[in-house]
Amino acid sequence: MKAAFISDIHGNAVALEAVLADIAKKDVSRVYVLGDLIFRGPEPKRALDLVRSLQTEVIKGNADEWVVRGVRQGEVPEQALELMNQERNWTVAQLDEADLHYLGGLPTELHIQLGAVFIHAFHATPFSLFEIVPPDTEDTVLEEKLMSAAEADIYVYAHIHRPYIRYIGGKTLINLGSVGLPFDGMPKASYAIVEVSEGNVSTSIERVSFSNEKVIELYEQVQYPNSAMMAGIIQRGSIK
Repeated sequence: MKAAFISDIHGNAVALEAVLADIAKKDVSRVYVLGDLIFRGPEPKRALDLVRSLQTEVIKGNADEWVVRGVRQGEVPEQALELMNQERNWTVAQLDEADLHYLGGLPTELHIQLGAVFIHAFHATPFSLFEIVPPDTEDTVLEEKLMSAAEADIYVYAHIHRPYIRYIGGKTLINLGSVGLPFDGMPKASYAIVEVSEGNVSTSIERVSFSNEKVIELYEQVQYPNSAMMAGIIQRGSIK
């Protein structure tokens, strides 16, 4: 049994299509989506429609919460607040009420069983949509913040756009990276696969090329409020 975990699409439908095409080649039985579906990308409506067409389990990320109710003071640096709400308002203008209702009603965690393997999946932490837990965090902190809310064999999260796999206390911790906005310096989409077969478990991070140039052109065509910065992230695979 093989499952794929995708997240942080951020309205990049071009990258999402590339990832779904890659998944289709790998005999995956189920795809799970861990949030941040549409905000900050040039095609929010098309990305959301692609996610919903999967007819699978989807959870909410912080960016989905922002689309529903706006970005609040204290959630981002003060100098970014006005611009990010301009981006949020542009995103909302591309959607309809049914889309917003869908985003608002998403759950915040998944409990999944693959054979005899139990997986706990969430966006940022089991307790927060917003907290950042980076890859170089000490094992004891990772256990407290990411692995203490439920008993599982594998813990899967998203949010930080930097994929990794760690093994702590006989458990596996996976960050998926990002489909639409990678931050680790590799301008390719990222997702994870978990495979369970005859008592064996394998986990992997997959990297998928997509047309970065097309996405950059789309930001310009749709007159996205922050197109220059977002195009730079797409081009570099990094926020720096």
